[in-house]
Amino acid sequence: MRPVTLTSRGTKDSNRDFCHFRLFGGAYEFFLDMMGLLSVDQSVVLVVAALFGMYQFAEGGCSGGRCCQGTDFTCVTTDWRMDRVYGTCYCDERCLKTKDCCFDYPTECPAQLCVVSEWSHWSRCTQHCQPSFRVRRRSVERLPQNSGQACPRLEEQAGCMEYQDRQGQFCASVQAFITTMEYSKGRTHDLYGAPMDAGFCMEFKMESLTPQCMVENRPYTRWMQYLREGYSVCVACQPPAMNNHSQSCQGDGNLAERDELLHWQAVGSPRCRGTWRKVQRLQHCSCPQVHSFIFI
Repeated sequence: MRPVTLTSRGTKDSNRDFCHFRLFGGAYEFFLDMMGLLSVDQSVVLVVAALFGMYQFAEGGCSGGRCCQGTDFTCVTTDWRMDRVYGTCYCDERCLKTKDCCFDYPTECPAQLCVVSEWSHWSRCTQHCQPSFRVRRRSVERLPQNSGQACPRLEEQAGCMEYQDRQGQFCASVQAFITTMEYSKGRTHDLYGAPMDAGFCMEFKMESLTPQCMVENRPYTRWMQYLREGYSVCVACQPPAMNNHSQSCQGDGNLAERDELLHWQAVGSPRCRGTWRKVQRLQHCSCPQVHSFIFI
């Protein structure tokens, strides 16, 4: 709770203000008497000096750099508040929440937003030969002041897949990792602007899947609800998942026998996994959009 000084009739503060008025009134009478005894030039100098003194007497609020961070009970003065009440007012950051700022707080203590640096480059995948994540970070260059907007997130994560182990050898796992075909949109050129290999498409017949696939309802996992036992699905093999040497994707079953049972896992939910059998290899995927996926 803020200590509040009330100013109403009969209070100590009102008596103090009345005394100030009496003193100022006496000074005003003295000022008029002096005006009658001085020349015109001397009177002008006296008027200027009096007005300057009145300005100095009236100056208050948050002027003069009285802007404090956080909650500071010593950052206080007596002046008009923003709610048009004369009395105790503050110039700290908390005053906007407690509604007891001095009238000039917004102009004398303008809000300064948080300033952050540019994002760093994405890191490598945290693990090899399995779905993991990469990280990028940014730093704070200037903290917010005077109730400025708080700093945004300083770290972001994104899913990724490292297709080579730490020795540079391609991963030996035969399990396929898939995600929605939406992931491939816009991937027509590599980082250097060169056209990407169009790859190929594998058609599978879904044999089994875990019940968790049907209950996924997060925005980036809803595509798993379209996986069904007995349905044919198309999975595209495109860069960067495609091995440049063998022109195949990890776990695509390109060399598997037709009756061989292959394993797959949905990226984004390790609990959504199952098995399928290879049907055929196609140049382009021909399945409906909801049954089209991509190796990652």
